[in-house]
Amino acid sequence: MKLKLALSLILASASAASAAAGPIVVHRDPGCGCCAQWAAQVRKQFGREVTIIDDRQRSSFQRTQGVPGNVSSCHTAIVDGIVFEGHVPIADMKRVLAQKPRGVRGLAVAGMPMGSPGMEVPGQRGQAFDVIAFGSTGQRVFAHHGG
Repeated sequence: MKLKLALSLILASASAASAAAGPIVVHRDPGCGCCAQWAAQVRKQFGREVTIIDDRQRSSFQRTQGVPGNVSSCHTAIVDGIVFEGHVPIADMKRVLAQKPRGVRGLAVAGMPMGSPGMEVPGQRGQAFDVIAFGSTGQRVFAHHGG
C-alpha cells in the first residue's frame, strides 16, 4: 500500500512538472519584429517551443490576463500560468517562476525600452527600465535594469 501511494505521488509530481514545461505562447501586435527577437531569446534560454500569435485583439487578451493598461507593451506571453508583458528579461522571468510570489499574476516592462531583451541595438547604450510585478496585491517594482 505504501509503495502504491509513493508511486502515485511520484507520477503526480512528474505530471505536474511536465505540464509546467509546456509550450510558451506569445500574443503580439501583428508584424512586430522586436517580439520575434524577444521570443527567440526566450526559446533559447528556456529550451522550449515558443508559439507567436499575431493578435489583432491583443488589448482584449491583455485585459483578460489582468495586464494593467499603464504597463502595456507590444506582446503578452504566458509561461507556466504567469503573464509576461513586453520585453521582460529572462532572468526576471525565471526568478518569478521559481519564487511564485503570492499575489503576483505577472511581470511587465512598459513600452519598448532600448537595450531590453529584443530591443538591443549594437553600439547604442540601453535605457534604464523597471520590471513591474502586478496582480491582486497591486503593482510594485520587481527589478530595475540599467542606469
